[in-house]
Amino acid sequence: MEWIFILFLLYTLIPVWRQQRIHIARYKTIRKLESNRGSRVITLIHRQESLSFLGIPFRSFINIEDSEQILRAIRLTPDNMPIDLILHTPGGLVLASEQIAVALQKHPAKVTVFVPHYAMSGGTMICLAADEIILDENAVLGPVDPQLGRFPAASILEVIKIKELEHISDDTLIMADIARKAIQQVKTFIKQLLLPKMDEQRAEQLSEILADGRWTHDYPITGEWLKEFGLSVRFGLPKEVYLLMELYPQSPSRRPTVQYIPIPYRVENNDK
Repeated sequence: MEWIFILFLLYTLIPVWRQQRIHIARYKTIRKLESNRGSRVITLIHRQESLSFLGIPFRSFINIEDSEQILRAIRLTPDNMPIDLILHTPGGLVLASEQIAVALQKHPAKVTVFVPHYAMSGGTMICLAADEIILDENAVLGPVDPQLGRFPAASILEVIKIKELEHISDDTLIMADIARKAIQQVKTFIKQLLLPKMDEQRAEQLSEILADGRWTHDYPITGEWLKEFGLSVRFGLPKEVYLLMELYPQSPSRRPTVQYIPIPYRVENNDK
């Protein structure tokens, strides 16, 4: 029984020990990036991690706790110090995303957002508040059209156009009213973020494209497309950003996953 207890104790403590090692490695990598760039580095990385000893994965998205922590980090940053935000997220609450975007836009020094893989929905909203967006060459952003529960706001409005009024339920009409307001609110907010970066006509056009629901919510928007609209976008991430992504591991899966030898290869030219 004693051996069983010891084994059970080790089984529960080893994941905690591993997680602590990961936290230490994250802080070291962040400090190195801050030293190289002379900035405050903030990470907003949402992935599945096995945080409990039962190994149950928790899905993450932008929420109020995220906005509270980021706003606190911004308050602790001197006005003359740049901010680098490493962003990897599927999106989340509009309120939280807007709070983060406004706080970043108000920061007097330069704000740079690094996107190693994707920053969708609310993540895109945060990117638009930055002075510069730096992407991996394959990274993407996404539309910011509002979602009401399980349905896109734009799709709810389409139902009102297609069906006759007497065949539409009161609940659907109420949802359509909320959808109309939500789309207009997001358009107005995106335009306000873009006005310091471009003229009013182009800001109006881009906010309309991103928020009106012409695409599905997971439509990938490339950096090249954003550059055509005059946004400050470039490619090429510091190696520390990729190291940090490795320190936010996905939860293990029972099915086969991606495998490769994790070292860079080089081609040697042999003269014959």
